[in-house]
Amino acid sequence: MRIGIILGTRPEIIKMSSIIDEINQNKDDCIIIHTGQHYDIEMSKQFFTDLNLPLPNYNIGIGSNTAIKQISIIISELEEILTKEKIDIVLVQGDTNAVLAGALAANKLKIPVGHVEAGLRSFDKNMPEETNRILADNCSNLFFVPTEETAINLQNEGINHKMIHITGNTIVDACNRNLDIAINKSNIEQLTNFDDYITLTLHRAENVDDPIRLENIVNSLVNLEYNIVFPIHPHTKKSLVDNNLYEKILNAEHIQITKPLGYLDFLYLLSKSKLILTDSGGVQEEAITLNIPCVTLRYNTERPETISAGGNVLAGTKEEEIRNSIANILNNKDVYTKMAKAKNPYGDGDSSKKIYEIIVNSFKNESIHIKSSDEIIDFEGYYLKKIEENITVREFEEKYEKHIIEQIFSNNLPEYIDENTKLKDKTIIVKKFK
Repeated sequence: MRIGIILGTRPEIIKMSSIIDEINQNKDDCIIIHTGQHYDIEMSKQFFTDLNLPLPNYNIGIGSNTAIKQISIIISELEEILTKEKIDIVLVQGDTNAVLAGALAANKLKIPVGHVEAGLRSFDKNMPEETNRILADNCSNLFFVPTEETAINLQNEGINHKMIHITGNTIVDACNRNLDIAINKSNIEQLTNFDDYITLTLHRAENVDDPIRLENIVNSLVNLEYNIVFPIHPHTKKSLVDNNLYEKILNAEHIQITKPLGYLDFLYLLSKSKLILTDSGGVQEEAITLNIPCVTLRYNTERPETISAGGNVLAGTKEEEIRNSIANILNNKDVYTKMAKAKNPYGDGDSSKKIYEIIVNSFKNESIHIKSSDEIIDFEGYYLKKIEENITVREFEEKYEKHIIEQIFSNNLPEYIDENTKLKDKTIIVKKFK
């Protein structure tokens, strides 16, 4: 089997690192295609080397073009690469422009797509990542979702439950894999000014490009009584300078600004933090995986499981709310301990193994092969049914051929659809074909 892995940014490489390991250990062909989004080819090569990964087979090298140019270049290049390599299945991860372009290109070439970390929704289409997620999912054939909540998001959008697989999140695999490397290679501990500190990341456009929000965040930071280490993103620094806020942070003795850190240094920094303050989605996942309480500088998140698990809180971007959220955690031992011990909703670190096994089984039984239909497909409509008999999802769909259960409600709440789910006393929505 020839598996094509399309990567665009460092978080994608990180989260796919353990999947690449799994494919190579099982002697399947792993064709790595790196789009080069955000940084140059030489930096990219070093990053793969640092993580003990094989170098990409292809580097498209799109750089920091506009989103439209990036997507169009990737699609054009992938048409030739995927055809030449005779790829059996394409894997994409997350919600970047590379993910959208990869899923679209493979879909148009009738190559099955597996979306790792499928089903995440912030329900905020002002975020470009949300559109990327939705479109990539609509081009996919296998959906590797981290939690039941993300599976239900896909069910609500009409995705066939047979293609949705709860695997946990590969961020757990990646942290387990890469933290050992970071401990051996990083010297960040020697470069930090503080023994106890909050790690801050700030980069989302809705925060750094909004002068009022940015000022509120800065005011909350400079008035904190806790040490902060702040690896600053170049665009964030530019926005701070443009809004006359950079000097305010620079002159705060309790805030240490550093240049952007490499992944291994950053992972080690996170692991030694007292608390994490962020507007990043991936960092929210890393925080709960590393057992570090997290405060998120946003009003919504596509990682709501971290909130419900108790390891993360949404603070918004108002000065008082940010400071109160941080103080409530750091000044209250019981709150801190509870957050630090929150159960990780993303699994135990075996996501990559599950994903690989699902791909192999799906390939062998040809359930993901894209074929032309040899019979008339006549969609009749949806119907709602209260189930009174003792029957499972599998038994219902075998009994009623061409009736596909799309949603299950128990006590008026949606439920994840497993083939062995018992339907008695539950209400289902069914998609019916003639």
